[in-house]
Amino acid sequence: MTLRRTASAIAIYTFFIVLSAVAQPRVEVVNDIVNMGEVMYRTPRVATFELRNVGTEPMHITAVNPSCGCTKVAYEQGEVAAGASTRITAEYDARLLGTFQKELEVYTDGAAEPLYLTLQGRVVATMTDYSGSFPYDLGAVKLSAAEVEFDDVNLGDRPVVELQVVNVSRHSYTPQLMHLPPYIEAKYIPERLAGGRVGRIQLKLNSDQLKSYGLTQTTVYLARQPGDKVSTDNEISVSAVLLPAFAHLSAAEMAAAPHMELSEDSLDMGAMKGKKKLSRTITVRNTGQSPLIVSSVQVYGKALGVSLSNRTVEAGQTAKLKITAYQQYVATAKTMPRVLLITNDPSWPKHTIRVNVTK
Repeated sequence: MTLRRTASAIAIYTFFIVLSAVAQPRVEVVNDIVNMGEVMYRTPRVATFELRNVGTEPMHITAVNPSCGCTKVAYEQGEVAAGASTRITAEYDARLLGTFQKELEVYTDGAAEPLYLTLQGRVVATMTDYSGSFPYDLGAVKLSAAEVEFDDVNLGDRPVVELQVVNVSRHSYTPQLMHLPPYIEAKYIPERLAGGRVGRIQLKLNSDQLKSYGLTQTTVYLARQPGDKVSTDNEISVSAVLLPAFAHLSAAEMAAAPHMELSEDSLDMGAMKGKKKLSRTITVRNTGQSPLIVSSVQVYGKALGVSLSNRTVEAGQTAKLKITAYQQYVATAKTMPRVLLITNDPSWPKHTIRVNVTK
């Protein structure tokens, strides 16, 4: 072999070594510590951590280990595309009074060593500061959240989501949700809440009563006193995502299935800067072996509009997904702007695109 050929072979070999080192997932923690402030005794609280894949290949969370059994964790099981973010939630049971600090040990294929996330706070018998635990002020009543999500629900499931409510007045209060849809049941614990006390509102979803796969959204309203009226001040958005089932597919059918890839799994649209609307386009590609059918294209809230050039994408072909933000709704949005896609891709039937846009 000539010297020139040898040098060329070494250069090519070096190039592929560098390429393999660069083309990989890499995880970045957006917030590694969540201070929950004062937490009411025996009233579980949830901390949310965000991770971002700043590498060039999809990333997976392989395990999340809490430091004790007092903390329950949940995280998205699918792949996190390059440039996209994912969330880990940790629910602390608050069964011991006093200061706490708990850690989560997170393993991903985007870091050689585990990551450590921390939730901390103080469990109290009587709360003096409601701002951190109850950011939604309805007057004499404060809520822990104004958004309820039943995510990744399978037909027949009956998941429960819990809201916390505090009565900051001196008089007793009876919580009551108005405009509850028939597929949701509400339970109030306790049914009558004394002044200065914290209660819970449990919402149970009956998935059998959902009419279609994909996103179902509604708005309920928390009455602050007898005869209260509905308004934007006391509204709570409720959403449920019902997934199609693919457990019946054989190995051969899975191998021949469609597979959807997006040019971007999240969008940073920036500021509207006085514009009435702002649009971006994402490419939807079918890298599978059979036609990709997008059965549902929906948005969370009113801030976004969406259109897809083709609901059926043949193998090897692409479609254009246009996402538009509307200035009049961006500033008042209570939910994170997102686009939801439900497809016949059995490996990942639900795709959520988070959209960052400001007024």
